[in-house]
Amino acid sequence: MAFAEKLTEAIRARNSVLCAGIDPHLDRIPKLFRQKSATHSVRDWVFELLPLLAGQVPVIKPQVALFEKLGVEGFAVLRELSQGARGEGLLTIMDAKRGDIDSTAAAYAEAWLGAGANFGADALTINPYLGLDSLVPFTEKAAATEAGLFILLRTSNQGSNDIQMCNLENGKPLFHHVADMLKPLIDNAIDASGFSSIGVVMGAQYAIEAAAMRRQLPAALFLIPGFGAQGGGAADACAGLVRGEEGWEGGIVNSARALTMPDDAMDAKNLADWRRVIRTKIERTITALR
Repeated sequence: MAFAEKLTEAIRARNSVLCAGIDPHLDRIPKLFRQKSATHSVRDWVFELLPLLAGQVPVIKPQVALFEKLGVEGFAVLRELSQGARGEGLLTIMDAKRGDIDSTAAAYAEAWLGAGANFGADALTINPYLGLDSLVPFTEKAAATEAGLFILLRTSNQGSNDIQMCNLENGKPLFHHVADMLKPLIDNAIDASGFSSIGVVMGAQYAIEAAAMRRQLPAALFLIPGFGAQGGGAADACAGLVRGEEGWEGGIVNSARALTMPDDAMDAKNLADWRRVIRTKIERTITALR
């Protein structure tokens, strides 16, 4: 089953478009878990999170840089996390933002995409700004392994305006040109869900632009960062999604710090208290996005 169909089925089964960001900022790991080395603290925290997320959210999104920071041991935890998520029935989007010349892109694709890869990602974030040829190895590997891609389009960071909003001669911003470039790739990867396994990243705070992108790329799955701690509200975050029979679909809304590292979990005295806080955050966030 292709990635878009798997994700859409998971969204419908849970009536939830919430994507749980797994961003192990060491200074945000609750004191409860900080009794060992940094790597062991992250591992303990991650594997306590997984069963709380299972059955509630369709997908998790580990931030690769924060595992890479921990070196070889961090990458080992990341690989184990991917396997553990699969065992809990969770899809995994690896947020690695890879992108390079075609031969190097092929190596990245081999490392990350599909159950048989070293890191076993169901989907991967990639950067299109080296051009179309840099994307082809990823799209080919994704098709061969029934994996997905989320291509950076209109990102949530403030500095994104420096490039993505540059106006071209036709008066449209650069990210519209990128969307036009991506459309044939997206349309070529549509599966039985009606959506494509090649999606785009669209920041939560750009409601008007997201609605326009939905018209321009009707089959694309949207990965929507910037909700919660970065300031994007639920209504804006869902502006580019599609109403289905069960609720929103056509993408996922990522929440990391506000969901998995909330302030009121920082000083939890025991696992029971910590789990109670996290469960409450998950339930409230899912409800807010319906």
